[in-house]
Amino acid sequence: MIRRVVGLGAIAAATLLAAGCGTGGKASSHADVATGQTLFTNTCGACHTLAAAGTTGTIGPNLDNAFRADRQQGLAQSTIQNVVLDMIRLGSGPVTGRPEMPANLYTGANAQDVAAYVASVVGLGSASSSSSPASLGTDGKKIFQTECASCHTLKAAGTTGTIGPNLDQLKPPFATVVHQVTNGGGVMPAFKGKLSAAQIKAVASFVSSSAGK
Repeated sequence: MIRRVVGLGAIAAATLLAAGCGTGGKASSHADVATGQTLFTNTCGACHTLAAAGTTGTIGPNLDNAFRADRQQGLAQSTIQNVVLDMIRLGSGPVTGRPEMPANLYTGANAQDVAAYVASVVGLGSASSSSSPASLGTDGKKIFQTECASCHTLKAAGTTGTIGPNLDQLKPPFATVVHQVTNGGGVMPAFKGKLSAAQIKAVASFVSSSAGK
């Protein structure tokens, strides 16, 4: 998750970052945007809405809304990139009513790539059909890796998220997963209306049959 800069405001804070006052130095002008898109979708999309990435997470801020006004006021893409990079490095700190985004969720070149991608599309564009939930079909593993990976650990899916329960330890039965995915609970959003009933059953079947194995 990425918090929006507050206090002095995004523009003032971004000016400091662009001057090299953030943590770890300025954003790179040679970052790999394509890699950044993949990393963002796999790890950040479950928590954040970003139209161009086709993600609709609600645990963290809607990034399009967070930066749209700044973009419309002419804030440079390079400055947005520095802001996003510093937020990745710093994390969110304590947040009332929602999980805390850990610092250094990505580091090094990966952090640079994600920041460059977000800065290139935030507040602009729209989701393509290829990145919509419908494009995932009823492949339970693929749905889990796309929608759940950043929050849950599940060895069978190759995921190590720590925001939600470790599913290998929890080993939830099919009916429990269906209910939780459908209705959400706690900080987990409801996926009813985003995923079809068939998709929810597919991901529930995958989780219940593979957790702990």
